[in-house]
Amino acid sequence: METVQEADVSLSQLNESPSGSLVIYVIPETSGLLPDGINVYMGIYRTAILRTSLHKEAKMEELLSVIGPKILRIIQTVTFTNNDIKASMSDRVPTGKFTKESLADSMRAFKSSPGNYEITFSLLNPDPKSHDLHWDIEEAVDKYIQPFLDKLSGVANFSVDSQILYYAILGVTPQSLPHVINPVEARLGKKVYIRFILQSCALFFCSTFLIILTAPLYIKDQNGATVQSNAFHSPRWGGIMVYNVNEKYSDNNRFPVQVNIDTVRVMEVFLAQLRLLLGVQLAYVPDDFLMESPANQGLTDWELDRFLWLRTLENIATATTTQTSLAQLLDEIGNIVIHDKIASQVYNAVIAIQAAIAELEAGNLGFAFQSSKEAILASEKAFFDPSLLHLLYFPDDQKFAIYIPLFLPMSSALWEMWCQ
Repeated sequence: METVQEADVSLSQLNESPSGSLVIYVIPETSGLLPDGINVYMGIYRTAILRTSLHKEAKMEELLSVIGPKILRIIQTVTFTNNDIKASMSDRVPTGKFTKESLADSMRAFKSSPGNYEITFSLLNPDPKSHDLHWDIEEAVDKYIQPFLDKLSGVANFSVDSQILYYAILGVTPQSLPHVINPVEARLGKKVYIRFILQSCALFFCSTFLIILTAPLYIKDQNGATVQSNAFHSPRWGGIMVYNVNEKYSDNNRFPVQVNIDTVRVMEVFLAQLRLLLGVQLAYVPDDFLMESPANQGLTDWELDRFLWLRTLENIATATTTQTSLAQLLDEIGNIVIHDKIASQVYNAVIAIQAAIAELEAGNLGFAFQSSKEAILASEKAFFDPSLLHLLYFPDDQKFAIYIPLFLPMSSALWEMWCQ
């Protein structure tokens, strides 16, 4: 008998669903395709399988009344809510109240950017005389990270590199997570956008850091329980994972001890944290839903659509607020000359915003996202145009405040000379 996973693959091949769509297949309640207690299966493609009671004699109105609410529940689960939208744009426009979960998702993720993301994996070895560490980071990235980044290739450009830092010690006995982040950040050889750190005898993950320690270090949650992954992430910064290695050798071993990093365990943590840092939100599913794991791909098709919807709305909000801010600033400055290229960028941004909204309404998610990226680029080019910077940061009132103290004594002297 075909499994539900095999059925999902077969059904996805029957009809290639466009971006932003979802095909729901309905099976009878007597079908054994789904496990007991499971009524909805969400695979890795843009398909869902719904099990419900159907009667052949039922009219179309009766069928819709039965499956309509269930289909709506599926759509609400795999898309996003108004709270998700409000939280996504919380630092751009006033949006009112939103749930704690939506706010957490918004605060931890890097904000949408049409530019480049640099991801660096760093292995910190504080005592290379005691530990000879080996990690096949190139193979691990190709297997676990690159498929995920390939799915997001239309969102931004990603570059991945790695480094090993020797004699990188914390310098303090960490009692809280900032005690770990601050010494590690000071050892970074370059500025990176997303950091993952792995440290031995403690493994740290921060947009790419693996830290090796000479004494065990365990991370605990707010209730005092040990965190199973022994890792944490800092919102909009990166992640750290502690990899304890002293349990792998005895006192009779000769130094340096050969240590092979378990990259499978490490990359499972790194990939989960990278999803959160880039804004791939978790779907909170009912108990009778079965969600298929994306495995090494890191991202299902419907998760990608959900991500693009939110990013498109965020881009539209960002471009709109940038245009509004520019209009307000220019309105406050008198006798200003706007160059034609700035006016052209403003015009292009407005056209791109209108196009993104129109494409969203038409259900063309891919075109809507591309238009939203063009809107951000055009609006930022106009706002940060070099010909406007000196006017924005040095308006006439500040110039008068600077020069009046210099010319006032000279004017007084000239007045006295004229009066004599």
